[in-house]
Amino acid sequence: MRRKVCVVVTARPSYSRIKTALKAINAHPDLELQLVVAASALLDRYGTAVRYMEEDGFQIAARVYMVLEGENLAAMAKTTGLGLLELATVFDNLRPDVVVTVADRYETLATAVAASYMNIPVAHVQGGEVTGSIDEKVRHAVTKLSDLHFVSTEQAARRVIRMGEDTASVFMTGCPSIDLAAEIFPDPTLNFDPFEKYGGVGPVLNLSDGYLVVMQHPVTTEYELSRKQVLETLHAVRDSALPTLWFWPNVDAGSDGTSNGIRTFREAEHPQNIHFFKNMSPTDFLRLIYNSRGLVGNSSVGIRESSYLGVPVVNIGSRQGGRDRGRNVLDVGYDRQEIAEAIHNQVNIGRYASDNLYGGGQAGQRIAQLLSEVPLVIEKRLTY
Repeated sequence: MRRKVCVVVTARPSYSRIKTALKAINAHPDLELQLVVAASALLDRYGTAVRYMEEDGFQIAARVYMVLEGENLAAMAKTTGLGLLELATVFDNLRPDVVVTVADRYETLATAVAASYMNIPVAHVQGGEVTGSIDEKVRHAVTKLSDLHFVSTEQAARRVIRMGEDTASVFMTGCPSIDLAAEIFPDPTLNFDPFEKYGGVGPVLNLSDGYLVVMQHPVTTEYELSRKQVLETLHAVRDSALPTLWFWPNVDAGSDGTSNGIRTFREAEHPQNIHFFKNMSPTDFLRLIYNSRGLVGNSSVGIRESSYLGVPVVNIGSRQGGRDRGRNVLDVGYDRQEIAEAIHNQVNIGRYASDNLYGGGQAGQRIAQLLSEVPLVIEKRLTY
């Protein structure tokens, strides 16, 4: 009998983090994929990631609307609670053999708690990493709720084991998002017009002489400062005069401040070198950053995929603090002059050598194979 594998995708970055594993699970003769799409992955204002999943041929087993308006700390906590209620119903209906949850968002915690209380084994992708926000607490909590751990780096594997998880349950698979980068690496040509294909807001820019890509999210532990922080980046990027493709932030506490800062700046300053997008398909986005002169902001894309692709990165603030990073990343604070100088330096350096820190492109296949053959519940031996 095939194992029923329920994968819960709750946000646009989570899809790129798990897409190749979804494909491999779907194609595996001993596995049955149950794809549950929830939270901001269903919402148009955050790019409707579910549309890209359907275009890629995935069947959606359930949709879970669980995001409460507010984009503040209380809304995050309440969304987690609502997700716990709704996901418990979904799991009760689908009866999966294992639930797969991705990374460190608060919806991930709801997924792991619901499955654990229903005695459904949990497989966690991207555990054991360190970052500078509430995400780290969530990630480590999910680790303790999980039965299988598919980690991205050797350092992450060591952390999970030090947290008391049995070595037999920890597998160093690499990150599935690197698989997508590996797919485009042989021919990373920018084979589409981003303005024609995705629309967006702002002037149509000439990208032939190079451009920047910006993705800056609020930091939940600094959410009151999100507007001020993004304005520093906006000024630095505008003053660089480089054509810039800017992507909308995730749904988190503080994202209303980030969004307000962007809109205010756009209306008051009328920047002629910045175009704003909601979202893109994962593969198109990777082609876009590969052909850029650099990625600016605080997205984990700068730490993971950009390391493999050799893209220069200006990483701003504390959101990725403590995470393993390659030589392509230059860390700066929330100061427009410091950001501007870092952009100048990284653009002048140009492309870095490819780094396999987060894997070499086989993570999705590895995860699917492990899900088909390993015991779903491994007896945990206390090591602490």
